[in-house]
Amino acid sequence: MDLTWQDAEEIGIRLREAHPETDPLTVRFTDMHTRITALPEFKDDPKKSNEKILEAIQMAWHQEYQDARS
Repeated sequence: MDLTWQDAEEIGIRLREAHPETDPLTVRFTDMHTRITALPEFKDDPKKSNEKILEAIQMAWHQEYQDARS
């Protein structure tokens, strides 16, 4: 499944799987952008992200992180 910037929930899941011990709220957006574009399934244009998209992904990742800790 190819991922795009619109797949915040799925990207959040993949980031949690790739970085299970990382608290997403401690990751800078520039670093998160790098981690997202490094995902093998990510196929979108890296330049099409913006703060709103990255916030949505961060919140999805944070939810997955919290769920894994419960």
